[in-house]
Amino acid sequence: MSQEAFIYSFVARGTMILAEYTEFTGNFPAIAAQCLQKLPSSNNKFTYNCDHHTFNFLVEDGYAYCVVAKEAVSKYISIAFLERVKVDFKKRYGGGKADTAVAKSLNKEFGPIMKEHMKYIIDHAEEIEKLLKVKAQVSEVKGIMLENIDKAIDRGENLTILVDKTEDLRSQELYYELCSVVSVSRVHKNLNRMLQGLAAKTMFILGRIIRHSTAAT
Repeated sequence: MSQEAFIYSFVARGTMILAEYTEFTGNFPAIAAQCLQKLPSSNNKFTYNCDHHTFNFLVEDGYAYCVVAKEAVSKYISIAFLERVKVDFKKRYGGGKADTAVAKSLNKEFGPIMKEHMKYIIDHAEEIEKLLKVKAQVSEVKGIMLENIDKAIDRGENLTILVDKTEDLRSQELYYELCSVVSVSRVHKNLNRMLQGLAAKTMFILGRIIRHSTAAT
């Protein structure tokens, strides 16, 4: 991914921009500021398209994190950057300096930090894309599995079948793709541990449901 993938970024409290960073000239700061004025206050993610660029926003707890990116940059990559900036910003300033800072007073401190995060995301874009793809697949599988459990309980079916189906997930393409991704970096290994924990908890819950169902009969 080109180092020019990210054009501009800022962190704002409400509609007041506290820190911003860019190495480019253009009207994108003005457009981003206009979008900021119209953003809903609820915690959410928003993306707007304008002149072959995307204006991506992450709103959380009264703060807005923005990045302007080339249109070719995946929305998920942009959001990954914003999540990274959010965590760092809250760690440095949360509950203190950020609540009282005036407009653009954190430029000198946090501007270079945003630049570092841009470089990191750009340099690791391929790995992040793979990770996000796996996380999306895992969420989908988890949702389907929980939905099937609810339906089975409603129908009074034997939940042992669901345990067998859960075990079968290990032999599916998702498992092998996950293994190939989690071996790339420590972050991916953390995801693997998280997934193993989720699987263990799910099996434990299913076991208790089955024992309860057996005792009831």
